[in-house]
Amino acid sequence: MGKDAEKLLLKADKLNKAMQYKRAAKVYSSAGASYLSLGDYTLARDCFFNAALCSNNEEKYQVSLEFLRNAGNASLLDSDFSEAYQIFRKSLEYIPSLRSASDRNYNYILFSSLSYMCLFLEGKQEEGLNLVKKYKSNVDNMYFKDHPLVHYITNLTLAIKEKNDKYLERIKNDFDNLKFKEGEIILAKNVLVLAKSNISLINRLNFDKDLYTTNDTINLILEIDTNPLTEISNNKFYDYTIEDIEISKISITLSDNLTSQKHSDLPILIKLGKIHKTDLFIKPHFQMENPFIGPILLSCKLNGNLIFYHEISQVLKPNLISPPPSLEISVDTLRTPLIDTTFPLEVLIENKSDGEALDLKVNVEFPEQIKVMRGTLEKQIYSLRTNENIKWEINIKPIEAGDYIIKINTIFNDPDQNIIEENKEFPLSIKL
Repeated sequence: MGKDAEKLLLKADKLNKAMQYKRAAKVYSSAGASYLSLGDYTLARDCFFNAALCSNNEEKYQVSLEFLRNAGNASLLDSDFSEAYQIFRKSLEYIPSLRSASDRNYNYILFSSLSYMCLFLEGKQEEGLNLVKKYKSNVDNMYFKDHPLVHYITNLTLAIKEKNDKYLERIKNDFDNLKFKEGEIILAKNVLVLAKSNISLINRLNFDKDLYTTNDTINLILEIDTNPLTEISNNKFYDYTIEDIEISKISITLSDNLTSQKHSDLPILIKLGKIHKTDLFIKPHFQMENPFIGPILLSCKLNGNLIFYHEISQVLKPNLISPPPSLEISVDTLRTPLIDTTFPLEVLIENKSDGEALDLKVNVEFPEQIKVMRGTLEKQIYSLRTNENIKWEINIKPIEAGDYIIKINTIFNDPDQNIIEENKEFPLSIKL
C-alpha cells in the first residue's frame, strides 16, 4: 500500500512538471487519499495541497478549494491545528474567483468557520469571531443566518458568555447536520470540550480574614474544582479524555490602591477530579472608597495543548481600614552623661503612621539614682497627627555610676476611640 502511494506521488510530480495540471491534480488527490489511509497525515496534506495548486493553474477554483479542505482535514487528523488554520485561512483568498454566488456563500462560511474553530483551540476566540464577521458581508444575509455552522458559532459564543450548558446541547443535537469530515469532527468536538470545560470549572474565592489594614497583605484563597470536568471524559459524544488542567497565568483586575504580588507557584497542574487551593496575595497601599478585587482571568490549558481563558466574574470588596496609629519614641543625651554632672536628655515622639493619635498622655520614669533637675516628666497632647512630632528636654543629674533603664509610657486613642497603650525602655549608661 505504501509503495502504491509512492508511485502515485512520483507520477503526479512528473505530470506537474510537464504542466499537465488537470491529470496531476487527480493523481495527487489519489496519492493523498492513500497516505491518509496509511495514517501519514503530513504527506497526505502535501499531496492535497499540491492538487489544489494544480487546479488553480487550471482555474478550477471550486475543485481547488475541495482539495484544500482535504489538506486541512489531514492536518486536523494529525492534531496540527495551527497548520490547518493556515490552510483554511489561505482558502478564503481563492473564493472571490468562484463564478457561482451560491458557491461563494458556501465556502465563505465553511472556511471562515473552520478558521474560527482552529483559533478557538489557541485561545483566540475573539480573533476567530472577527474573522467570521469580516466575511459575513460577502454572504447573502438569509443564507448566513440559516447556516448550521453559523448556529454552531452563535450557540458556542452564548454558552461561554452566559455560562449556560443549554447552548452546547443545541449544538450536540444539530451536530450531524454540519456534515464534517473526520478531522473536522475532531476539531469541532475539541472546541466543544473547551467550551464545556470553561462552563463547568468551579471556582471559589474567600478572604483569610474579615478585616484588613493598609499595612496588611490580603490573602485571597482561590479554590479550583475540576470534578465537574469528569462528565466530559465520561461522555461518548466528546470522544475526549481529560487528564489534567494547567493554570499558566492568573490576571486580577484591582482598584487603584491595590497591587497583586507575583504568584511563585505558576504554572499550577491539577489532575482531573482534584480540588486545588492557591493563595493570591494582594498589597493595599492607601485607603479609598469601594476598593475591589476582580474579575479574575485564568489562562488554562487542557492536556497540555488546548487553550482557553476562564473568567471568574465575581468582584470582591475587601473590608479595608487604616492601621491603628503607632508612635516612634527615642531619647538622646545631648552631652556625655557623667556622674554628678547635670546634662540635657531630649525626648522625641513621632507619629509616622497613617492614623491620628488622640488625647495623648506621656509619662517618663527615671530610676532613683538619677535626679531630675529641670523639665517635665508628663505631657498631655490633644492630637498628634500623621508626620507630626513633639520633643522636649529634661535636665538630669546621675548620683551613682552604672547602667540604668529609662521608661516612657504612652496612652492614646485611635480615630475609632480605641485605647492604645505602649511602654518602652531605653538604656542609659553613666560613667565615673
